[in-house]
Amino acid sequence: MKPLYTAKATTQGGRSGHVKSDDNVIDMQLSVPSDMGGEGGAHTNPEQLFAAGYSACFGSALDLVISKEKVNVESTAITSEVTIGKGDDNGFELVVKMIGEIKGVEKEKAKELMEKAHQVCPYSKATRGNIDVTLDVK
Repeated sequence: MKPLYTAKATTQGGRSGHVKSDDNVIDMQLSVPSDMGGEGGAHTNPEQLFAAGYSACFGSALDLVISKEKVNVESTAITSEVTIGKGDDNGFELVVKMIGEIKGVEKEKAKELMEKAHQVCPYSKATRGNIDVTLDVK
């Protein structure tokens, strides 16, 4: 791999701590979601941050596929649902559902574009074989 960019972030205090990127763009308090027994509230959590990153990256991969295939679309949007739960070994696991909204094409074409984006997206490549990721279209 030829490096293009390296993101850096440091968290102190784990899920109930504080995360800050080296350029100070991210500088926020974390909290455990109330669904997991935490205080929840107005703070983010690792699953939200992962969902945000994955949906942005997947959206760019989708745009690349659409551009290469010269498909005319009105607009695209990607929603990433990241779920954390207990695995069979009593440890924690993640599952992801990527939901694409691709206006201007038939549902079957949208599914095809999503599948191709899933092969290109770096987050998809990184999670392949490690996290169950399902694709859906609106």
